[in-house]
Amino acid sequence: MVVSRDWAEVSVLECILGGLHIGVDVEPEPERARTKLAKSKIDALIVDCDLEGTADFLRGLGDGMNSVPLVIVSGSNGHARLQDSPATFTFQKPISVEQAVHTLSAARNMILDGRLRYNRQALDLPLVLTSSQKKRVDAHLMNLSQGGVGIRLHRQVPLSGAVRVSFCLPETKTRMKMQGEVAWTDRLGNAGIRFLEMTPPVKRDLKLWLAQQYLSH
Repeated sequence: MVVSRDWAEVSVLECILGGLHIGVDVEPEPERARTKLAKSKIDALIVDCDLEGTADFLRGLGDGMNSVPLVIVSGSNGHARLQDSPATFTFQKPISVEQAVHTLSAARNMILDGRLRYNRQALDLPLVLTSSQKKRVDAHLMNLSQGGVGIRLHRQVPLSGAVRVSFCLPETKTRMKMQGEVAWTDRLGNAGIRFLEMTPPVKRDLKLWLAQQYLSH
């Protein structure tokens, strides 16, 4: 979302963001922007500090906002307003296309990382759980994310506490093994496993594979 009425600068941003395959929602009223933020997920936020009302708008941004604040500033006044803002990136007006491309490309990478962190890849794979009592439970992996898996048990068995997860990623010879814990179960034999610990190579391979799947769609 771009919060600005500076249409000349907005057009530059729209052009650059379009080239990065990022959609743009322009909102000239800070209060309306605040309402939109409360009702929908915004990947990134670009705020024109020259727009009246943006100082209060920036102060009101909560820590829980899942976006990357990008603040456009102009002159010494704009810099002063940044002291208490949650800005991740800043740049001056008039916008330098070269600087904006560099900054927004970095923001795009952060947006992608955020999406990948919560994205769940639907799968249909065999998976093995090993309980803390060394008991093996065969299951089916239904979806996978960086933080855990959704599974379906082959038979109704009590499942809780710490478990070890093992499965092979599709079209690879990579066997993923990580420590986890049962986050939830239901009466249909479905369960969610939250990952607690994995080695750096496993974490890297998982993140890379999920990114490849996400970007291929």
